[in-house]
Amino acid sequence: MTSDSIHFDEILSKYRSDPYDYVDMFAVHAGEVRFLVEDGAEVQGVSGEWHHKPGSPLYEITRERNPKVITSKTNGTIASLNKEVEGKFVEAGTKLLTIRHPLKKKEIIEAILQEVLYLFPAPERARYYFSMDIQSRIDQKGARSIVIQPGDEIITMSLMKRDTPVYYDGEAGILHSLYFSPGDSVDQGVPLIGVCPEEKLAVVQKIITRVKAEWE
Repeated sequence: MTSDSIHFDEILSKYRSDPYDYVDMFAVHAGEVRFLVEDGAEVQGVSGEWHHKPGSPLYEITRERNPKVITSKTNGTIASLNKEVEGKFVEAGTKLLTIRHPLKKKEIIEAILQEVLYLFPAPERARYYFSMDIQSRIDQKGARSIVIQPGDEIITMSLMKRDTPVYYDGEAGILHSLYFSPGDSVDQGVPLIGVCPEEKLAVVQKIITRVKAEWE
């Protein structure tokens, strides 16, 4: 427990000194780039009750005389621009800029949890559902009432109209965090669930309480 506490103190210190997420933006496809923002500019993400208002324009990319404006998905400040590519043709996936996003209390808690929980990733890009037994128990008592073991069939992967059971292969523990809703399409490698070993649960709860008390 002592070593875990020291580990958590180090994580907390990191977020106190730099309470930001750094979001890299890459070229969505090949084309000629023209930036629509400057270093240090503040940008806004998607807004509106139905997320119908696009974020701030970041850059325009033109391919075959077809310009496309890419907007920000998050709020923050432009931390860096790859000015070397201004007005030039770039390949898809070229890093163009970085947004420094100030983390809210909820986001800090979630970021810390993703560092300390065992994250079980999606094996392929597909739609995912919890197994009928797991979903029933979640509906009745909540996720954190469920203890899962390696080898448990917890999730169903739906791909190309075929459903395949997904067996858990991580640490035994409590189903602490859910990162998808049934029927969501999830990219390969993105976490589906976060599992907390029972012996760490009290420490995890302590860290959440501390963040709620210390951050505005």
